[in-house]
Amino acid sequence: MTKKHKKRVLIKISWEALQWEHDHGIDPHFLHDLAKKISRIRDTWVEIAIVLWGGNIFRWVSGAAGWMDRTPADYMWMLATVMNGVAFQDALQSIGLDARLMSALHLPKVAEEYIKQKAVRHLEKWRVIILVAGTGNPYFTTDSAGALRALELSCDMMIKATKVDGVYTKDPKTHDDAELIKKASYKDVINKDIRVMDHTAITLAKDGELIVKVVNLFKPGSILDAIEGKDEGTTIS
Repeated sequence: MTKKHKKRVLIKISWEALQWEHDHGIDPHFLHDLAKKISRIRDTWVEIAIVLWGGNIFRWVSGAAGWMDRTPADYMWMLATVMNGVAFQDALQSIGLDARLMSALHLPKVAEEYIKQKAVRHLEKWRVIILVAGTGNPYFTTDSAGALRALELSCDMMIKATKVDGVYTKDPKTHDDAELIKKASYKDVINKDIRVMDHTAITLAKDGELIVKVVNLFKPGSILDAIEGKDEGTTIS
């Protein structure tokens, strides 16, 4: 591909997507379906960076049994994102996409070290980049890592692909009267404590004027519709 990019986006993919209907682990069939979806999006002249969570492999819950300190637990979570990244890179390459795995931790036999200039060059060459290990530091979530990388790479937007249609006034699983919020400001999210991303991620997005869109990963065409500016999911700006 030589045509100038139409958009450059960062897609944060939730762990629910990788495990699909299983209790944990990776569902290979859905992973390959997701790879095909990413391929179709890239073919519309979109440069794509992907951030993966690791909750399908390792979930750290604050204070769980009190058996583990936060710092080593966070490093285990970072390594779980690397495992997901290895699997997703393989899925993308299996359908002919040129994909690069880039890690915030030094793992030379598994992934390239994340360096902004190298990441940008990969995007310019129409390679999909998969960014793993968060920021490389404990106490930072994948949402914060996603916002940081999106700003570093001058992305047009960050898309958080989840299992719901966007941000709701209440939990739609337990409240029939929950309403979808189509648009929200950074200030609304912070002041009303809307649980879409942690406050560090939202503050980064606010300071960098990064548009964040929350969409349902399992809804056909939702990510591409969001990229093209259609009325899809929730827009935070």
